[in-house]
Order: sequence, then C-alpha cells, then structure tokens
Amino acid sequence: MTDTLYSRLGGTDGIRKIADTLVDNHTTNAAISPRFAGTDLTNLKKMAGDLLITGSGGPEIYSGKDMISAHKHMNISGSEFVAVLDDAVAAMNANSVGQREKEEVLFMLYSLKDQVIEV
Repeated sequence: MTDTLYSRLGGTDGIRKIADTLVDNHTTNAAISPRFAGTDLTNLKKMAGDLLITGSGGPEIYSGKDMISAHKHMNISGSEFVAVLDDAVAAMNANSVGQREKEEVLFMLYSLKDQVIEV
C-alpha cells in the first residue's frame, strides 16, 4: 500500500514547514504581496497548514472558511492565482519535496481554481 501524500510530505511537521514557507513567499512576491498587507500571518500560516494537512489525507483539522467564502469579492485574477502556485512550488523546493509530491500538491491547489479566481 502506498503512503498518503500527508505522510510523504512529512506529516504535520513537514506540512507546517511548507505552509510557513509558502506564506512567507506570498509576502515577498510583488505580484500578490499587497493582498497580504495587514494580514495575521501567524493565523494564515496555521490555516494554510491545516488546509494542506486535511487535503493531503491527514487529520480533518481544517476549520476555516470554504474557498469561495474566503475569496469572495477579492476579484483574484488568473495571474495572481499562478503567482500563488509559483510560490507553492518554491516552498516545496525549499523544503526538499519530491517531484511526485509536488505534482500532487499542485493538482490539489489547482482543483480550487474555480473557487478562488474572480468569485
């Protein structure tokens, strides 16, 4: 039997490191950093980690808003969404995530596209 994506990403600790790096990347990415001004980054890192933990087959701990509610009226563009995906790849690279796992995480994130872009 194959290990879950959750376990292949290093479980809760590994995913928290990826989520922390991801949010840090967002705050320095000129294409999207203005969207994070004034944001509680500690909470955002927790929520991003929780979402990745739950979405990767780990414990069902995500208690945040659904993606449409979280992004409604933000008018997020397709290019901003791609910037988020680029930040995710960079975060996974920084945390030595394998190619297969990167592809699976990107698939998971990309599947949320219609719930985030221009909703």
